[in-house]
Amino acid sequence: MTYITVEIPDEQLQNLQQLAQESGISLEDLLRASIEDWLNYPKSEFVQASSYVLKKNAQLYRRLA
Repeated sequence: MTYITVEIPDEQLQNLQQLAQESGISLEDLLRASIEDWLNYPKSEFVQASSYVLKKNAQLYRRLA
């Protein structure tokens, strides 16, 4: 098994911890399940969704660049 470290804002961590607690699972299990769902998400739907987001936010991304 491989370990990774990801930096997230404190507010997001609190939200994730609350969601895990409400679901009755550990934070680690919540994150593993979320990653598993994302990896199993049909690729064509992901490409379609990501294209929509990129197109929708294109102007914002240009300003941030």
